[in-house]
Amino acid sequence: MDLSNARVLVVGDLMLDRYWMGGVERISPEAPVPVVRVSRQEDRLGGAANVARNIASLGSKAMLMGVVGADEAGASLRQLLAAEGIEDRVIQDPAIQTTLKLRVIGRQQQLVRLDFEAQPSHEALHTKRAEFERALSEVDLVVMSDYGKGGLAQVRDLIAMARDMRRPILVDPKGDDFDRYAGATMLTPNRSEFFQVVGRAADEPDFATRAEALRARLGLEHLLVTRSEDGMTLFTAGRASLHVSAQAREVFDVSGAGDTVIATLAAAIAAGLTIEASVRLANRAGGIVVGKLGTAAISHGELFSGDQP
Repeated sequence: MDLSNARVLVVGDLMLDRYWMGGVERISPEAPVPVVRVSRQEDRLGGAANVARNIASLGSKAMLMGVVGADEAGASLRQLLAAEGIEDRVIQDPAIQTTLKLRVIGRQQQLVRLDFEAQPSHEALHTKRAEFERALSEVDLVVMSDYGKGGLAQVRDLIAMARDMRRPILVDPKGDDFDRYAGATMLTPNRSEFFQVVGRAADEPDFATRAEALRARLGLEHLLVTRSEDGMTLFTAGRASLHVSAQAREVFDVSGAGDTVIATLAAAIAAGLTIEASVRLANRAGGIVVGKLGTAAISHGELFSGDQP
């Protein structure tokens, strides 16, 4: 299946995922913690940048917009964008440090994660809003990847601008204020995020009632709730809900699985697939990526090998 004609703009919170990996042979005499002899360092694109990476890995055209600091982590992130063939529309903000997640891995097991982050300045966000408006004419679809780090502080305005340009808007939400995403084309919360907003459902009919009420209240065309081992369920205006069972795979690491799901949805919809076919494809992609360590991307070949979903 050819996804190369899809042009997707990803906007949101940019992160650099850094991994320090090595062997563990002893416990520290200073505290009851393992000592990791670091033998390898690896940097990967994280947050909204990982969404763009997945889109590019599927063969589609990815454009990325967000804010980084004028620091080593920001420079490394932009080098990775160039290596992955992602169009760089990133804004540099000297007033902040780039969001960095440092994970220490010993014997294939994550032992600790250290986070470094800061909110973008008002000036950087203003610049991004203007650049976003210019970029809309160059793409077919917009993904907004919210990690709650301040990169989508103007999300209401961005949604309104994209709607004015008749661009579909897919949002991966964060937090308990979903009203800020009103007017988007599709929202893709996971089960925990969904229950945080609408309350825990007693059974499947109650789940469906709460989902449809949320979809209608926010004016969404589609609401896709990802449900981990229970697959995912799509709610669409005027149609019966669609449930897709999870792909039976060994789960190694769920880091970034939501990024892969929304990236696959975006590429498929922008390429002209139906919403139902796009959801089935995204479900398959999510099942593949949880078998990988850390934030990862899947290739076009991995997704379309074997039987089609």
